[in-house]
Amino acid sequence: MSDLVSIFLQLLLFKLVAPVTFRHHRYDDLVRTLYKVHNECPHVTRVYSIGRSVKGRHLYVLEFSDYPGIHEPLEPEVKYVGNMHGNEVLGRELLLQLSEFLCEEFRNRNQRIVQLVEGTRIHILPSMNPDGYEVAAAAQDRDISGYLVGRNNANGVDLNRNFPDLNTYIYYNEKNGGPNHHLPLPDNWKNQVEPETQAVIQWIRSFNFVLSANLHGGAVVANYPYDKSLEHRVRGFRRTANTPTPDDTLFQKLAKVYSYAHGWMHQGWNCGDYFSDGITNGASWYSLSKGMQDFNYLHTNCFEITLELSCDKFPRQEELQREWLSNREALIQFLEQISASLPVKLIHSTLLSTTICQRLYYMLGIKSKQTGLPWWCSG
Repeated sequence: MSDLVSIFLQLLLFKLVAPVTFRHHRYDDLVRTLYKVHNECPHVTRVYSIGRSVKGRHLYVLEFSDYPGIHEPLEPEVKYVGNMHGNEVLGRELLLQLSEFLCEEFRNRNQRIVQLVEGTRIHILPSMNPDGYEVAAAAQDRDISGYLVGRNNANGVDLNRNFPDLNTYIYYNEKNGGPNHHLPLPDNWKNQVEPETQAVIQWIRSFNFVLSANLHGGAVVANYPYDKSLEHRVRGFRRTANTPTPDDTLFQKLAKVYSYAHGWMHQGWNCGDYFSDGITNGASWYSLSKGMQDFNYLHTNCFEITLELSCDKFPRQEELQREWLSNREALIQFLEQISASLPVKLIHSTLLSTTICQRLYYMLGIKSKQTGLPWWCSG
């Protein structure tokens, strides 16, 4: 009898719940899943909203940290964003699976995951465009075909063409002199962007994000900045040309980390396209203006790459488990780059004074919007 009581108490204590299933999650289902994970790991997670969509749906984020809701000095902030295009849905499902995986493995005391959660503040936004997703999902239910159905938000705007265009300023400054980082927002920017875009911009400005990935679909490749070519249009035609950032070596390394940890991205041939090592400079593939990854880098120095993860934008439910197994290690390895690729190990081993922090800022250029100091000094 005592054994039965013990088992019952363990069930109550650990709140054992069925894992996230491999199926497509509509909005209400997604919200329930985020809170389910939070209930499983209440001491290392937090659910919060960064704003609302055009139709009033919350843009929910699940945070993992040993002190949820608190920025700790020396602890970097990392984010994943999924479902920016409503009809590109694999990233949304992968991020739900990742959330469950991080929680479960932390509870199992997997030291790799424990170290990640305790040493990094991880923010997961499964759906930036919940309105578009509902349109795309409804079309799937009715077997309505259409490559772009649900891509845009409820106002018909492509959110990855809706951020302030800072590339124009950086290219001008490179030629004529001027700042090459932390470029300011233009006047009246709030009147020029959609509610979802505004929410993400305010989110980016509120946290000291250092590393980020934006999950898309329609190809299989890791795309890194710049997305907009130096000469975006020539005589009315889009011009594609390799347009590297000053941090091109690091961006290529981050992209290769994901590509080579992925099941097949690194092989190069996918979806009828070939990309050497499974990576590409965005502008050398096709030039786009007002994209999110360039904005992250130019406005806050956050290193964001865009991950195209599936040939099919809305893969069949039966394919989700295979896709998760092919992306799981890559998603974890990318998060680990915060200590492997950026100067965290050196910083963690040093007691930093304000003066040293300021000097490191001038060398590395990553700082907090609130304090003006680098993220590792901000309290």
